[in-house]
Amino acid sequence: MLFQKSNRALGALFAGALFGLASASVWAQTASDSSDAVRNALGKQEGDVDQTDLLKETLTSRDKQYSMLRKGKFAATYDLNYSYIGQQSIDAQFDEESSQLTLFKIENTRSHTFTNTLSADYGLLDNLTGTASVSLVSRYAESTSFTGMSHSIGDMTLGARWQPFELKRDQPTITASGTVRLPTGRSPYRTDATKSLATGSGVTAFTGGLNISKVIDPVALFGNANFTYSLEASHLSQERGGRTLVSVKPGPSFGYGVGFAYSLSYDISVNFALQHSISWPSTLRFDGGYKFKTTLQNAAVMNYGMGVRLSPQTTVNVTLGVGMTSDSPDFSLGVNMPLNF
Repeated sequence: MLFQKSNRALGALFAGALFGLASASVWAQTASDSSDAVRNALGKQEGDVDQTDLLKETLTSRDKQYSMLRKGKFAATYDLNYSYIGQQSIDAQFDEESSQLTLFKIENTRSHTFTNTLSADYGLLDNLTGTASVSLVSRYAESTSFTGMSHSIGDMTLGARWQPFELKRDQPTITASGTVRLPTGRSPYRTDATKSLATGSGVTAFTGGLNISKVIDPVALFGNANFTYSLEASHLSQERGGRTLVSVKPGPSFGYGVGFAYSLSYDISVNFALQHSISWPSTLRFDGGYKFKTTLQNAAVMNYGMGVRLSPQTTVNVTLGVGMTSDSPDFSLGVNMPLNF
């Protein structure tokens, strides 16, 4: 009886735990092309909202065979995320003959990104859910090359989530997910960095993931791992540093997240989660056969969240993310809530 009563409260309250694994957007500067992949991995990944729904459904299920949406059911979620990245670089040049310093310049870059995301889930089967999401991105940046704001649609994602095993009370819930990200946003490889800002990744990417959650009353434990492979962006003609960029091949990335949620009452919960991502070097090819390879990027974000249940069907989740490495966003703030029709 205690297990059932507590699960009823935990379900709505802990839904924000996996939403806490959220962070930043994609940036257009050449020096951070592989950092973009890391930040995307830390950002709200394809399927993150679905993982939130999964955890909520798992914790509230009592007489279901599966924890996901039933066949023919529809659910929608709205996310608002803000992220900030501040960077400082020093440009220094020396004369080879005299060894005298001929150039010393400090460049500061600040970027603010607001992302509005609408996600929809549809139950194809009791253990198979189709997902789709689309976002509207607003970015403001201050740098030596451009200062201003850009608004545009972001990348669209399509995917599915599958639960291979029936739900059992004393067993963890496991789901597998697969998504494809379509480059519908403004590409950083086709945007003039002196006139506007990118709002998308610029490449098609495929992500496969595995998610697991388990309730140990009154705590919910959860974790996930994912691998992303991106296709090459070709037929480019972007001027960068006096050369023309003709193609970009992003390196693959691997990420994982672990965390837990704790119920303070039937209506309030807190959650903590760590998201870590590694992106392998990307290859940029320029005209004349020139090739440039970025470095391995390593990023981590610690998320602190709180969920408040406003009604049996509505839980609002607020999450603060703090970057732990130089490749991570400085901080992010997100709000997640279901849309009831």
